[in-house]
Amino acid sequence: MKRLRSRLMGIEQGDTVLFSDFENDGEMWTGRGQRERRRRIKFSEPFHTPPNVQTSVSLWDMDASTVIRADVAAETVTENGFDLVFRTWGDTRVARARIGWIAIGELSDEDDWDVM
Repeated sequence: MKRLRSRLMGIEQGDTVLFSDFENDGEMWTGRGQRERRRRIKFSEPFHTPPNVQTSVSLWDMDASTVIRADVAAETVTENGFDLVFRTWGDTRVARARIGWIAIGELSDEDDWDVM
C-alpha cells in the first residue's frame, strides 16, 4: 500500500484520443497480429513521487465482425508523466480509441528539503 500525506495529495485526470485509424486506413484498422499505440502524457505539474495511475477505455470503436481484444495500461510512470498504452492482437480491427486516466499521488511541499 502506498501511504500519502493527505494534505499534500494531488489528483490529475485526462481523456486522450490515442488514434483514429479508420479515417486513413491505419494499422490498427487494417493490420493483423500484435499492434500497439503509445503516447507520453505529461502532468501539469510534477508529483513528489511517482503517482498511482489508473486507465480505462472511455471510447472504443471496433469492428463487430472480429473478436474484440484490447489491453490498456499506464507504463513508465514518473513524477512528471507516464506512457499511455493501447495494445491489440489477432484479427481485431480498431477504428479509434479514447482512454481516460487518473493519477493520484503525493505532492511536494515547500518544507521538503533536498540535501543532495
